[in-house]
Amino acid sequence: MMSQTPCVYIVDDDQQVRESLEWLLETINLPTKLYSNGQDFLDDFTTGLPGCVILDVRMPKMNGMELHLAIKQIDPNFPVIIVTGHADVPMALRAMKEGAFDFIEKPYNDQHMLERIQAAIDEYSSLQENHQRSQALQKRFDSLSKREQQVLQGILQGKPNKLIADELFISIKTVEVHRSNLMSKLEVKTVTDLVRLAIEAKKDGVTP
Repeated sequence: MMSQTPCVYIVDDDQQVRESLEWLLETINLPTKLYSNGQDFLDDFTTGLPGCVILDVRMPKMNGMELHLAIKQIDPNFPVIIVTGHADVPMALRAMKEGAFDFIEKPYNDQHMLERIQAAIDEYSSLQENHQRSQALQKRFDSLSKREQQVLQGILQGKPNKLIADELFISIKTVEVHRSNLMSKLEVKTVTDLVRLAIEAKKDGVTP
């Protein structure tokens, strides 16, 4: 998913502002989509794709704060950069507390804007990659049978095969078969790799 080209969504009721930002992003070959109001953007928004949103605070019908909250309900991690005039700074600060990636005050420096956009895209891409890795890891652990999970817990507790067999009322040979199967499913070759994978899973919020 993250190999797809990022898209920068520009939401502003001022056509000149939209086109100016579009031109700026063309200088670094970043695709854009332009919207004159928040509802048009929400109707078109597809979560999970790399990118970010640049929106103006003051817009008719749905203002920037309302749009920001709507975006966060769809995807809490999707980065939102709020462009604001000096009088709107307190509002923008509140948006930051509510999860906005950044706010940039008008008039802004083009290079600073490009740097913050790229930082937003990079952070979201990293979050998505971590999420995908966690999902793949969880899928591997979920593929284990109940008995394989029991054997796994014994291995992770440092118990020898004989003790695991005694506790589960099965033969050592059966433990060895389950052990071989679970290591194959988890795509590890050694107990060290197995422990390392379990630690990584726990760190990522995965249930081994």
